[in-house]
Amino acid sequence: MPANTKVVTINGQTTAPQADGAHPPSIGSVDALEELLTAPSPALVADLATLDGDIMIIGAAGKMGPTLAILARRALTAAGGNHQVFAVARFSDAGAREKLDAAGVRTIAADLHNPAQLAALPETPNIVYMLGTKFGTTGREYQTWATNVYLAGRVAERFPTSRFTVFSSGNIYPLRPVTRGGADETVPPAPVGEYAQSCLARERIFEHVSRQRGTPVTIFRLNYAIDLRYGVLYDIGRQVFAGEPVDVTMGNVNVIWQGDANTMALRCLTLAGSPPTVLNVTGPETLSTRWVVEEFARRFGIAPQITGEEAPTALLSNAARAFAHFGYPTVPPATMIDWLAAWISAGGPSLDKPTHFQEREGKF
Repeated sequence: MPANTKVVTINGQTTAPQADGAHPPSIGSVDALEELLTAPSPALVADLATLDGDIMIIGAAGKMGPTLAILARRALTAAGGNHQVFAVARFSDAGAREKLDAAGVRTIAADLHNPAQLAALPETPNIVYMLGTKFGTTGREYQTWATNVYLAGRVAERFPTSRFTVFSSGNIYPLRPVTRGGADETVPPAPVGEYAQSCLARERIFEHVSRQRGTPVTIFRLNYAIDLRYGVLYDIGRQVFAGEPVDVTMGNVNVIWQGDANTMALRCLTLAGSPPTVLNVTGPETLSTRWVVEEFARRFGIAPQITGEEAPTALLSNAARAFAHFGYPTVPPATMIDWLAAWISAGGPSLDKPTHFQEREGKF
């Protein structure tokens, strides 16, 4: 079996996708979805087996954090070690915390803006830093900068000898001419709007600490992760199913299955360096927004409703460097659309967190 093949249990049955990328035709429940998202690949197990010590996920209560923490726990267990996985967040949702605890993740409820609570975090040699603010930035820019930049610097200073994967965003790049493809890591950042600016500032803070103190860091520039409960494809599919017109001005987009993104985030701990390693993380395809709309409409058996005309530029990233390290993502866009069409048609739950991927002025 290839190193990146997942063995997955869905609805009580174990399935092993073949080398040709076979996948279950649909995912029928949240439990089945989360089983799929948290099933570790042999390559992840092998990489985490090389790490020394525990792993801490900071900002573990967001859209990706809970499944990433459970994925890490399952991978470490499969690796045969006795290292812990800590999940740090405010945990305003008690149910999310209980699910993590039940999976063997050690949860820590903390507001890291409180210096005493930051200081009380356990010394941990491996950290995935996911903490950040995006939506609600407009009108509360000061809060976004306090979280995305000031707090990031304090965490970096608190753990100068830890190994980090630091989440960032493809939003730090300029809009690209579609005919030139996505920005690779050599393209100079040109963030539009204060959210994207604060993401670049967070990178620079970690880079400063890395260069000054030798902290090993991987900067993880992600866009856009796909779950069945949120994401660019969910947003488009929900609009199509509701008969709403979809604006195609942002005419192209990159996406990656959340399970693949989480796997890469954990594996990036093994690539951390000083100065930082920088990786774009997304899918290899430049998807046409119009094509995605038409594909959902075909599956739903309805006529697509489209508004706007494609702009010549879009927010696109080139993740070839990441693929050279990790191989290609395991779930292709057509499979994600199949799963989402079935999920949306069946009234599957939503996190109710729109991506606003069509935003071209950086106002979140």
